[in-house]
Amino acid sequence: MPAIVGQLDQLVVLVVCTGNAARSVMAGYMLERLAARRGVPLEVVTAGTHALDGQPMSTRTFAALGTIPALAGVAASAHRSHQLASCDVAAADLVVAMEAGHVRFVRRHHPAAAARTGTIRRLAAELGPGPTPLVGLTERLDALALAEVALSEGDDVADPAGKDDACYAACAAELWVLCGELVARL
Repeated sequence: MPAIVGQLDQLVVLVVCTGNAARSVMAGYMLERLAARRGVPLEVVTAGTHALDGQPMSTRTFAALGTIPALAGVAASAHRSHQLASCDVAAADLVVAMEAGHVRFVRRHHPAAAARTGTIRRLAAELGPGPTPLVGLTERLDALALAEVALSEGDDVADPAGKDDACYAACAAELWVLCGELVARL
């Protein structure tokens, strides 16, 4: 488990969805941009629970990112999908899942990370804010009891995969709000 005692120099956030092609990719870019604006030292890694390694970001995902004015001109060409690996989870201070099923996956396959894994919706709503960025994150995560919390599909960010451009744009808009709330709490 990463050492996240006291104040961190940099927070490593792992963002997880199913295929690492839409939700986690969008949230990853958003978290990076929002953290940079607020001066929160953040390294973001994205992965999928059932990803096909090496695939580029979908054109719909890229277009959805472009619907957020603050993300105009995002350089997304470097993204390649990545299957969630033990080393990703081990290096992460915080694992942010897009849905309850992803949290269940982490609990099953990476039980040591369960206490630092939650849905973006739950984390954005319930993580206690620190006095300054990253201070006391361990204690604030412990207070959430994430390893034991009951999971609900009501915490999910709907997967836009296979849907139209409007669904991707709606997903991006929802994630933009959630990412802003999460970064404010880090």
